[in-house]
Amino acid sequence: MTAPLRLRLSHDALISNWKLLTKLSGSAACGAAVKANGYGLGAREVVKRLAVAGCRDFFVANWAEARAIADLGLSVSVLHGVRKEDMAVERPPNVRPVLNSQAQIGLWRVGGEGRACDVMVDTGMNRLGIAPGEIGSLDGLEVDTVMSHLASADEDVALNRRQRDVFAALAGMRPGARMSLANSAGIALGADYAFDVTRPGIALYGGRPRAEHAEIRQVVTPEAQIIQRRTVPAGEIVGYNGTFTAPRDMEVAILNIGYADGYLRCFSGRGTARVDGVAMPVIGRVSMDMVAIDVDAMPGLGEGDWVSLDYALPETAALSGLSQYELITGLGSRFDRVWSS
Repeated sequence: MTAPLRLRLSHDALISNWKLLTKLSGSAACGAAVKANGYGLGAREVVKRLAVAGCRDFFVANWAEARAIADLGLSVSVLHGVRKEDMAVERPPNVRPVLNSQAQIGLWRVGGEGRACDVMVDTGMNRLGIAPGEIGSLDGLEVDTVMSHLASADEDVALNRRQRDVFAALAGMRPGARMSLANSAGIALGADYAFDVTRPGIALYGGRPRAEHAEIRQVVTPEAQIIQRRTVPAGEIVGYNGTFTAPRDMEVAILNIGYADGYLRCFSGRGTARVDGVAMPVIGRVSMDMVAIDVDAMPGLGEGDWVSLDYALPETAALSGLSQYELITGLGSRFDRVWSS
């Protein structure tokens, strides 16, 4: 049975975005961050589509996410590393931990069975990773990729260059290992940041963290069915707490979507729905499962019809005050995810 709300996902936009980021990555291989269930789009479908396009390196947060795509037979790196609990269960051979601490290095030495790993080096973000001076502690391990992460790549700040220079100084210290620094925003900083492998995330899915991403295309559009169409007399309220009062007799449609689905209360009186390019404003307060829109401009629209919600990530972030990352990963589990060209 289909759900009364869906995410319309564009295969062509996803692949176009990856190809653009591949071009911007220069000679570096362009991977894909597919953590948080492919930023909410569905990791398995994202991985399968990107793999056909040529992507070979995928990055997830934890081992549960890795196991969900491991059977696809591609290279998967677990960014949060490895825990004692992870060492106690079978680990797919195509999945590598990104070791972030001496404790994780110790776990992998004992139980890694000589298999390859990655390592995160902290170059100034102070989040995860070993210190640059601890790179020698990896002796005896088979390190596939040495990584670090930029703290402020979406801004033009001196920290970007400092982190890049610290990371570049590690080149050759793990012979044969690849080096990876740039995320979506880092790719746009130029060839000096690309190294051997880039790790885009948000830009794959339609986010534009820097002006250089102007050609990135929107991938996801929320759509919802109309539950009811009704006439609201002039002077009557719509929704909780009477935040909207009808200025005239008007036609209102109630949509099957709300903040439980990630269409948050910040869109109250500010969001826009569309059918055939016709804009219909959100009116009143967004509630848990329902949104009201003004449908005076669409006399033929009725119960069961579908409408789309404006959700281009950069513009929606500016409207809502939320980050592009929050907006896309917050889209909930009640959506059907429908891919189209």
